[in-house]
Amino acid sequence: MIDIVVNGEPRSVEETLSPVGLIESLGLSPKAVIVEYNGAVVKATDLSARRLSSGDHLELIQIVGGG
Repeated sequence: MIDIVVNGEPRSVEETLSPVGLIESLGLSPKAVIVEYNGAVVKATDLSARRLSSGDHLELIQIVGGG
C-alpha cells in the first residue's frame, strides 16, 4: 500500500493502481474527470500510462453537463 492525497484527503491505495484505476474505484468515469496530478493537469489519454507513487497529490474535478 502507498499513501496519496486525493482532493485534500489522505488515502491508502494499492501500489500498482493507476490514476484511471483510482478514478474508476471512486465510481467516476475517467472521461468525465479533469485530473490535476502533482500540480499539473494531465490529459485523459495520458492517465493510463502513469502509476501512482507514495506522496502523490491528485485533484479530481468531475465534469457535469446540463442546461
